[in-house]
Amino acid sequence: GQDVTECTGGAQAITEANLSARYHTHCDPRLNAKQSLELAFLLAEILKDGRDRQPKRAAAGR
Repeated sequence: GQDVTECTGGAQAITEANLSARYHTHCDPRLNAKQSLELAFLLAEILKDGRDRQPKRAAAGR
């Protein structure tokens, strides 16, 4: 995808002042590649933490 600066925050610390650098759309803001990867890793960590907190289930049929 395109290297965009349409969403603030993230590890790159994009601020509102940075938005004009590569802002391509005025609706439906997009994440850039680094922000997308950061979000994917954060989501994976949240899901893993949630799974780790679930009580262990006994194997079916035992």
